[in-house]
Amino acid sequence: METALAREYRRICRDPTSHQPLAYLRLRSAIRNVVEHRAIEPGQALPSERDLSQALKLSRVTVRKAIAGLVEEGLLTQRHGAGTFIAERIVKPMSRLSSFTEDLRDRGLHPRSEFFERSVGEVTPEEAMAMNLSPGSLVARLHRVRYGQDEPLAIERSVVPASVLPDPMLVRDSLYEALETLGCRPKRALQRLRAVSLGPQHARLLHVAAGSAGLNIERRSFLDDGRVVEFTCSWYRGDIYDFVAELHAD
Repeated sequence: METALAREYRRICRDPTSHQPLAYLRLRSAIRNVVEHRAIEPGQALPSERDLSQALKLSRVTVRKAIAGLVEEGLLTQRHGAGTFIAERIVKPMSRLSSFTEDLRDRGLHPRSEFFERSVGEVTPEEAMAMNLSPGSLVARLHRVRYGQDEPLAIERSVVPASVLPDPMLVRDSLYEALETLGCRPKRALQRLRAVSLGPQHARLLHVAAGSAGLNIERRSFLDDGRVVEFTCSWYRGDIYDFVAELHAD
């Protein structure tokens, strides 16, 4: 790994088209490139500041500055007493309708939720419009932070018609598992995804700095008969999640 990084750093230094006059910017680009080309795998430790400094003939201040910028971007993570590691990203295919819990279990991560709200109340005008419900209809609401292991990954606000989910306490962790038990698991969904800057409240709950990159996802899920069974707004950490769609030509 150190050899691949050293090669890439020297290539950037020799490249006449490079517009990185400062050493710490060249090193930052070199680390980013080897990570993107999988020469360093997610979860793998980066060489220590001392080793990088000696191998690349750079000062430790330069190395530290390069690493700090990539930690801020979310490409690297630092663990106290353990070192610096390549951040592990979660790749979520957009072609498959699956739950947060299922996605994390498939990756060997332990999903859990911290609930702020599990209640039943009258539908709001926005919810009624999104779910084709009549004014005065009752809905179950779930508001929670979703975790993988002990890392907060997303904030979710979900709304389900009370005719489908009469008791929100039935949802232990996976909403879709609860709906499947009730014979109402969604069969298809429409999603809208947009990039956002996380505000102070969301950033605090997700353990990132205010203004960090995030992904806002709005999902409406349907039963076979066309009824909307779920309306969820989620805020995901942009430094951990990649949403991938497979495209085909006509």
